[in-house]
Amino acid sequence: MTEEEKNFNESAAQPDVEGGQPAEGEQVFVNEIEDLRSELELAKSQGKEYFEGWQRERADFMNYKRRIERDQAQMAQSVTGSIAKKYLPVLDDLERALASIPEDPEAEKWAEGIELIARKLQGILESEGVQRIPAEDEQFDPNRHEAISLEDNADHASGEIIEVVQQGYMIGDRVLRPAKVRVAR
Repeated sequence: MTEEEKNFNESAAQPDVEGGQPAEGEQVFVNEIEDLRSELELAKSQGKEYFEGWQRERADFMNYKRRIERDQAQMAQSVTGSIAKKYLPVLDDLERALASIPEDPEAEKWAEGIELIARKLQGILESEGVQRIPAEDEQFDPNRHEAISLEDNADHASGEIIEVVQQGYMIGDRVLRPAKVRVAR
């Protein structure tokens, strides 16, 4: 309550007659003030309640919006991953072709063309967020690698990957295809 309201209340409560009772017109005025005060308090409490409700609804909406954006990003990643999976065997075939280039000098241009195609396909996959899973000379991780053989090897520690037989790929933190590897015992 402000100082003016206090002074006003004190002067309004002061009776004009000596009997201690306010005059009839003043009593009506005091009653109106009390009624207005109670309406003001009610309006303030309703306003506070409405404001808090609005804040809760706004927070709920922001959470909803974040959840929808996250779901859409996951859906896009899932669609990209399923399409990329279809092209991985093609990339594997191109890499196998490059691994067995004939010694013939005329085959050199052919090999350059195949290498260019393989690099373009790899570049497209990388631009979509598809990355190779590092495997060579790494420790075996069953979440990212698939062991096709377990071998004794003096050059590698136990659990270390000896050779990558087929490259593995990830999109984000999701494995599209685990790397097929030979692991040291």
